Amino acid sequence: MTDLERYLHAATRENTRQSYASALKHFEQDWGGHLPAHAEGIARYLAAYAEQLAINTLRQRLAALARWHADHGFVDPTRAPIVRNALRGIQALHPAVEKQAVPLQLTELGTVVDWLESASTRAAERYDPARAHRYLRDRALILLGFWRGFRGDELTRLRIEYLQIRPGEGLSAFLPRSKTDRSNEGRTYKVPALSRWCPVTATQAWVAASGRQEGPLFPKINRWGAMSQTAMHVDSIVPVLRRAFSQAGLIKPGQYSGHSLRRGFASWANANGWDIKSLMEYVGWRNIQSAMRYVDVGLRFAQESIKHSVASQPAAILPAPVPASDTPAPVTLAVRFSLSSYTNQSRRRAKARRLIEEVCLARHRAQREDTEGYRFHVRIADNDALDETIAAILDDMYRIADNHECLLEVFVTERDGPRHWE
Repeated sequence: MTDLERYLHAATRENTRQSYASALKHFEQDWGGHLPAHAEGIARYLAAYAEQLAINTLRQRLAALARWHADHGFVDPTRAPIVRNALRGIQALHPAVEKQAVPLQLTELGTVVDWLESASTRAAERYDPARAHRYLRDRALILLGFWRGFRGDELTRLRIEYLQIRPGEGLSAFLPRSKTDRSNEGRTYKVPALSRWCPVTATQAWVAASGRQEGPLFPKINRWGAMSQTAMHVDSIVPVLRRAFSQAGLIKPGQYSGHSLRRGFASWANANGWDIKSLMEYVGWRNIQSAMRYVDVGLRFAQESIKHSVASQPAAILPAPVPASDTPAPVTLAVRFSLSSYTNQSRRRAKARRLIEEVCLARHRAQREDTEGYRFHVRIADNDALDETIAAILDDMYRIADNHECLLEVFVTERDGPRHWE
């Protein structure tokens, strides 16, 4: 690879390259399209998958196609009116509510980090350094992720040599690049010291326990306690969080995701009077639309207004409630998924399919409907928590697919109802 090729390669993030390569493979191999493409063909491609793929997935496919044509000197067909109108029509006929991460509340944060601290102490007393180190690492990760509003990928990029810790005052962490830093200029994040549940103290304790002067701040730790020279994979953040939340006794730990720390801090800051501009500057949002996905600016004011309005109304005479059944009827769902390997390794694809069946679906008494093992029906007993249960299943399925270098597409539909999930 020449110097020029090396720099051009570094200009695009690895995740973006993999995502675009997967999208182009889907267009050419799965659908049967040809590159360079014409606008009408791309519009027909969108229509073919309108009911199967989410609107954001279709936009990502268009971005990959646009990038390929630009890189190869062709006119971008994705900007043609027929393509844009097709996308608008799909969004109109197949609207979908955006799923957001459940925010981690401050009391829940305290419960988890207190448990991790005591668990680390007990493990050290039992001469179990692997668990002690893992608990200290996870405690620092959770506190830094919450109080600084870091994304999962930003946590995995933090390095010890870029930290400056001032006990009792705060710490600063230089991050060479992040999702919003398109020019790769880097940014220094400052974290204040707190009197309780302090991210600075937790980070200092973890660095001291690790005995390392450089390398990733949050490395992989194997079962014997050996620390890797590589950072945790971003896909392992969610399992780490859910394991800690479950061990600490939080209700429904599977409902939390990697964005729960970031959204939890944003919710806390909003409830404590932070204005949206200060919050954007602290967390690193570049536009108001991004910030509004995490906070409900008018929620506190609307709540007071509604309370006042309701209090001024005369009491209404309500009909007697109808007794509800103690045992809700289970919901039967059809699950259909497909796997394609980035590297064309059938063994990894077969292993991913087997793990999805055994880990994600078997717990819900899944029944296979085809010989290949890609169609199942499952029964969910708790209808009230159906969305949370399905979200946890999908998260686990995508994690397994990513760990085995596979592209996963999954569709969940209600057998006797109109609901569907992707």
